[in-house]
Amino acid sequence: MFTFLQLGFLYLYFPEDKKEYIPVVLEFLLVLIICILVFRWLKKKSHKDAEKAREIEERVLKARKEEMEKQLPLQ
Repeated sequence: MFTFLQLGFLYLYFPEDKKEYIPVVLEFLLVLIICILVFRWLKKKSHKDAEKAREIEERVLKARKEEMEKQLPLQ
């Protein structure tokens, strides 16, 4: 009935000697730490990019306002 599910579980292996879990746990912790560091780096970079975008927006709006002020007296 569910023969397709039985094939999917062939790769599961539960060792009798629990010492075999040590490399897996170490690898998991390493990957977890790397993920956390990458997430924090992306968050900081995003914050810096938002600051830069805000500064550029302020400069553009200031330049546009100055341009509009120059054009108004001419009319």
